[in-house]
Parts: sequence; C-alpha cells; structure tokens
Amino acid sequence: MRKQQFFQKFGADRTGTALVEFALVCPMLIMLVVGMLGWGAYFWMAHSVQQVANDAARAAVAGLTGAERASLAKAAVTEGIADYSALDTTLVKTTVTERSDRTVVSVSYDASKTVVFAFAKIAPMPSSMITRQASVRLGGY
Repeated sequence: MRKQQFFQKFGADRTGTALVEFALVCPMLIMLVVGMLGWGAYFWMAHSVQQVANDAARAAVAGLTGAERASLAKAAVTEGIADYSALDTTLVKTTVTERSDRTVVSVSYDASKTVVFAFAKIAPMPSSMITRQASVRLGGY
C-alpha cells in the first residue's frame, strides 16, 4: 500500500515540469535564433556586395578604354567595401569583363572569416563565397 501511495504522490507532484519542458525546447529555440541571425547577416552581406557591384558598374561608364573602365570599377569596389564597417577590403576579388556593348563587374567576397559563419555548425548556412555581378551598357543609346 505504501508503494502505491508513493507513486500516486510522485505523479501528482508538478514541480519542475517547466524546467523539463524548457530543457526540451531550448536547443531548438537556440538553433532557430542563431539561424535567423546568421541568415539575416548573410543577406545583409550579399545585398552589400550587390550594391558595391552596381556602384562599380556605374563608375565604369566614365572610362574611355577597357583598361580605364576596369581601373575605375576596381577603385569603386575598394571605396564601396570600405564604407561598410563589417566588410573587409582584403577579402574582395573584383573581375571586370568587356563584352561588345557591355561592361560586367563581378565582385566576390569571402565571408568564411566573418562571425556569421562561426555558427555554421549550429545552423545550416549557404556558401561562404558571395559573388554578385552588375552590368552596364556602353553607348549606343
């Protein structure tokens, strides 16, 4: 009889249930929050790189030769990346290609060394190499 009373009393005691529920939910909640922060920062970096590529393509229009356009675009990328405090100018690679009627500026940023990708083991993240392109038409309007 005493054994049965013990189990009834044990089953009726609700203290500590919130702690157990929190222990079950907390890992998923942490993963969700880290994932949202990581993806948000990734989208911010990707948007920043795209904006720098757009600005560099617009700056390249002023060049008269292909070499001058490439020089103007690369200078615009260096200046543009420096404007974003969280982006490092040493992690940027710029490629300028000339087509018959267009100049295409490709900007690649290696984000693997940023804090965002430190959490890649907790939440799934996209590729750490962010590459964006912008093109501008040359003359003939």
